[in-house]
Amino acid sequence: MSYKAINWSGVFPAVSTQIKKDFSVDLEATHKVMENLINDGVSGLVVNGTVGENTSLTLEERKSIVEVAVDAAKGKVPVLSGVAELTTAKAKEMTHAARQAGADGVMIMPPLVYSPTVRETVAYFRDISASTDLPIMLYNNPLVYKNDVTPEVLTTMADCENIVAFKDSSGNTRPFIDIPNEVGDRFILFAGLDDVVVECVAVGAAGWISGMSNAFPREGETLFRLAKQGRFAEAMELYHWFMPLLHLDFRPDLVQCIKLCEEMVGRGSSITRPPRLPLEGKVLAEVKAVVEKALANRPQLPDVGL
Repeated sequence: MSYKAINWSGVFPAVSTQIKKDFSVDLEATHKVMENLINDGVSGLVVNGTVGENTSLTLEERKSIVEVAVDAAKGKVPVLSGVAELTTAKAKEMTHAARQAGADGVMIMPPLVYSPTVRETVAYFRDISASTDLPIMLYNNPLVYKNDVTPEVLTTMADCENIVAFKDSSGNTRPFIDIPNEVGDRFILFAGLDDVVVECVAVGAAGWISGMSNAFPREGETLFRLAKQGRFAEAMELYHWFMPLLHLDFRPDLVQCIKLCEEMVGRGSSITRPPRLPLEGKVLAEVKAVVEKALANRPQLPDVGL
């Protein structure tokens, strides 16, 4: 495989996993969610991520979700699977399962629960990289995983040919400058936090792993393309409308918020698998109000080639 030919770019929603009332996975509904996203022009799919409730799923469920995504995509867009595990062995097992299911790549999070040293983090990523021929996106989210995959850490793995991309959810735009300064275009850089996407694109992000694009895919892809095309006046107008929604991606109950948005716009169900519980009371009312205000003022989108 020529890893240099990989050209992931654009908006890849972190797709939600649809859950039935008995808390089993609804593969048919999940397939429909993915089909609708592709029909609305998204550039890729990331399944089994945080929004996909990865850590609440079994290995077989995760593998089935990859299979469903591959079927829904039909080669039109790349499908990446999240890998979020406690041990190196389990991460290799999930990576192998994703490959068997037909994924185009994997997005690997640092080891969960245990906070490794830099040496251990690098060894973890290197071991998984050596175990597969799948293209790999590394995922940095220090606020959640208490592990900062800094540009200095990332660039030590430039010799791992199949580590091709990097998703940064630190909220810090410096990596989008510092990484190319160190290793040129060696890694494809993706924005990871919804509410700093325009800033990240302005300094070089080629793509966006987006939570809120599950509910508003055309707005997400339009915002990204406006920023990428340097049409910042139009982008900022849309960004101002979008921002209260995008802020919902940056909170502990982001999965419930995003799935509630999906339900309110008729794109999916708000049901999550425990330990995640439904929003209620004041929080539910506040989130609903944000969505209702956005829907009441939904903008006419400029032409970006969708």
